[in-house]
Amino acid sequence: MRKILTLLFALLAGYGAQAQGTIPSSEAQIKSAVLAAPADKREGATVLGYNQKGEFVTLRKGSNELICLADDPKQKGFSVSCYHRDLEPFMARGRELRKAGKSSEEIFETREKEAKSGQLRMPKQPTSLFVYTASEEDADMKTGEVKNGYLRYVVYIPWATAESTGLPLKPDAGADAMPWIMYPGTHGAHIMINPPRSKTGQ
Repeated sequence: MRKILTLLFALLAGYGAQAQGTIPSSEAQIKSAVLAAPADKREGATVLGYNQKGEFVTLRKGSNELICLADDPKQKGFSVSCYHRDLEPFMARGRELRKAGKSSEEIFETREKEAKSGQLRMPKQPTSLFVYTASEEDADMKTGEVKNGYLRYVVYIPWATAESTGLPLKPDAGADAMPWIMYPGTHGAHIMINPPRSKTGQ
């Protein structure tokens, strides 16, 4: 019995080491995370990511208004984002609810209720979010190098509507990068801007 337990412990320890090995270094996470930010904002951005235990932590404390999120190693593909610091209460609440096992619909409904009551503080001015994605094959997480990525833009403007902004509720067919408004009239109202993808499809 002791031999079996010893073997089991060794296997679990090996699995843990292997799992930890899948998490990129802090340097690689920072390098790839800030690719979502405008070039002149990258050096001063705060970066949140994962330590070798898989815990969500601050990898680098920045000096400007942007917060960048490193790629989640548990998710398929590659996706990083950067957003204005005034969106952090909104983003942090979403992470908290997702960790609690809430669905996307439940997260939206909870934040809507909390924003209306004033419990969840939303930005009083338009605030930006940048999202940079790529395929797993095009992202080298050991080095932080990413190629053929796709960058899209979001501007959060809580409670805005199509009428208050003059924006359509969906992108016009054939109109490249036409801005449109999503979730109008809610705490999560935001302007979507999706540039044309490159010929590679990224």
